[in-house]
Amino acid sequence: MKLALNLFLSIFALFTFDNVTFSLTNYQIRKICKKAKKESTCIKKFQVRKDKLNDGDLIEIPVIPYEGN
Repeated sequence: MKLALNLFLSIFALFTFDNVTFSLTNYQIRKICKKAKKESTCIKKFQVRKDKLNDGDLIEIPVIPYEGN
């Protein structure tokens, strides 16, 4: 019984999780870059990263820490 459950969960996990990535929309990029000093440069960098991500290339994106109240 335990073997059947583990087998089912393994197969379920394989079919559930796809190797799909979602890039940022243009609106989200503009919203993020409003805080930057050079907005146009920031937008260009994010657009290049978005294009690379859509092509399937690996990219590095710095993590912006959340500053809660």
